[in-house]
Amino acid sequence: MSESDELEYMSTGLDETLGLELVSASGDGSRATIEIGPRHLQPFGIVHGGVYCAVVESLASISAAVWLRETGVDGLVVGVNNNTDFLKSVRGGRLTATSRPVHRGRRQQLWNVDIVDVDDRLVAQGRVRLQNLENS
Repeated sequence: MSESDELEYMSTGLDETLGLELVSASGDGSRATIEIGPRHLQPFGIVHGGVYCAVVESLASISAAVWLRETGVDGLVVGVNNNTDFLKSVRGGRLTATSRPVHRGRRQQLWNVDIVDVDDRLVAQGRVRLQNLENS
């Protein structure tokens, strides 16, 4: 599978529904963008916090899964905790999310994800703990 096919494959389900576009994915960190529109807003006209949580979870999970595969482990990762802070209200525009590892271990991984606006202002920040599950 080519890198572009793999990026497209990893951007399915909720990510596709939200319009999350995976720009790069590696075991050392990933990057994605999302163009904010009316479907992402809560009734008061700002981005719904669930959008930030979903972006954080998706990007951390993709990065963790790629890292696990790069280590030669046949398995998958599942999120067990997502703590996302909403730092600045956003009404529209393009947001960029970037993940970076905090801890990558045999059983668990911990990833941070920053979400910034077009002016590189931090609008949300999250941390996701994931469990590594080996296939039997």
